[in-house]
Amino acid sequence: VPGTGQSAFGGAMALMEAGRTGRGQCVDAALYESAFSFMEPHVPAFAALGIVPKRAGSSLPLHAPNNLYPTGDDRYIHIAAGNEAIFRRLCAAMARPELADDPRFADAHSRKRNVAELDAAIGAWTGSRTLVDANEALRANDVPATPIYTMADIFADPQYAARDMLLEVPEPTLGAVTMAGIVPKLSATPGRARPTA
Repeated sequence: VPGTGQSAFGGAMALMEAGRTGRGQCVDAALYESAFSFMEPHVPAFAALGIVPKRAGSSLPLHAPNNLYPTGDDRYIHIAAGNEAIFRRLCAAMARPELADDPRFADAHSRKRNVAELDAAIGAWTGSRTLVDANEALRANDVPATPIYTMADIFADPQYAARDMLLEVPEPTLGAVTMAGIVPKLSATPGRARPTA
């Protein structure tokens, strides 16, 4: 589970400090920050060079549909609709209720066997909409889905800034480098970002 290691590390650090000083502290870690820490090398690459990393695989074996789908505005949305009730809601969101009764997609095993055809149908639907439009239709039908953030989205998201997840540190050649913030956040021993050189 993303975040488990960072939270456990934060808890261990807090316990060490409590053993040393006799005082406890708050361990503040958001799940997205822990997952974001896996993207650490992409932060300075985007900040300095504008490089947006690309996806390298997305489906979840034995659970279909559960994949990333391109939208008409060159973005991606992740949709997870592997059980029967959610799959029917996905079909309703797509205005394709007949897909729920199609023998190729009628149950989980059939959907997995025919995942290429199913992904093509869903991708055609998402590809005809913007990310915002697809996400709104899925939310309105209670289909688990989430937009996929690019590094540009992260830099534009006020929550990342509010949580100090994008830190500028001095760098002798470039002047400053943006780095991923510190996770977890500890109230008494918060840590700090050091210059890169």
